[in-house]
Amino acid sequence: MSATDKFNNKAEDLAGQAKEKLGQATGDKDKENEGKADQTKSNLKDAGEKVKDAFRD
Repeated sequence: MSATDKFNNKAEDLAGQAKEKLGQATGDKDKENEGKADQTKSNLKDAGEKVKDAFRD
């Protein structure tokens, strides 16, 4: 996995965590769920990159 991909995935994960916390603090369930979805998407991308790396080696 390239450093850029890893950085982008981590940034997306952190943004998702922030959205989730903001949603919890304001009682906005849509924002909270959007944050959880962003985190899940980031985790899936990270897993996909790890699979690619495994086949490269």
